[in-house]
Amino acid sequence: MPERHVVCSIDQLAPGQRKIVDVAGRSIGVFNLNGAFHAIRNVCPHQMAPLCLGTISGTTAPTDKTGDYQWHRDGEIIRCPWHGWEFDITTGKSIFNPHRCRVKHYDVSVELGQSDPVPEDPSVETFDVAVESSLVVLYV
Repeated sequence: MPERHVVCSIDQLAPGQRKIVDVAGRSIGVFNLNGAFHAIRNVCPHQMAPLCLGTISGTTAPTDKTGDYQWHRDGEIIRCPWHGWEFDITTGKSIFNPHRCRVKHYDVSVELGQSDPVPEDPSVETFDVAVESSLVVLYV
């Protein structure tokens, strides 16, 4: 069973940002892609570069018109800082050969922090509350 590791509160990892953490002897990049959190190993399989320090961008895809391409998946692709190999942050799969080349992708969740309200018995009188802080949690 994977171990639970608190990375930070969601307030500390804004959309479009990343945080590199050392967990269980591994360097892992945790990314906030517009409110969806993903984590990948911070090692490019090509020559062991620190992958998560690379540029975050998108990629091109063919359209129905021969020879025509369009930009898509902006903010979901990371480019290795050493040689430009590209990987999908949401899956860890490479762009150039997704069936054979990939980096490890880890499960991430957002969970209630210790100061957050805990769900109560429905028979108890309740009041409206706001969640002030939630935690980004990595499972390795």
